[in-house]
Amino acid sequence: MNPVRSKKSRISADLPIANRTSNGMKKCILVLDNIRSVANVGSIFRTADAMGVLKVILVGTTPAPIDRFGRKRRDFSKVSLGAENSVPWEYVKVIESAIEELKESKFEIVALEQIANAENIRDFKPRKDFALIVGNEVSGISKEALDMADKVVEISMMGTKESLNVSVATGVALHCLLTVSK
Repeated sequence: MNPVRSKKSRISADLPIANRTSNGMKKCILVLDNIRSVANVGSIFRTADAMGVLKVILVGTTPAPIDRFGRKRRDFSKVSLGAENSVPWEYVKVIESAIEELKESKFEIVALEQIANAENIRDFKPRKDFALIVGNEVSGISKEALDMADKVVEISMMGTKESLNVSVATGVALHCLLTVSK
């Protein structure tokens, strides 16, 4: 995958990924659509490492592990515990180019969002390797990304709250999708 990258992009395809592809599970790439919190993104990286995610694509305003001057962000690594060093990642300015390249690479595009036509995540099984899109803490996934998704899934809420924190929801979704996809 080779989406258009900013000059500040960091491609880390040389990082160890042996365990990410040899476990019999479908391959997963995470796409973070304009997430605003450094803590949430750091937590998602830590979860991505634990779940064997192939790569994390940071889109738009999503904070990266390095600042605009190329320096490591301490606030990021404090939460991620250094997972940005073991999970390949890249930055793209707009989500459409990333989704187009993922589709060209035969990834199924799955959006995690609470909308009227979303399927319960427990009832969905990825047909092939997939990219999971998660969105902004307030506004969710962009309309452009939702329109390009092959499937929209949601986590059904059983308590009194309407939603989960994006990093928690990402962990729940990855566990559901990766453990059923064998």
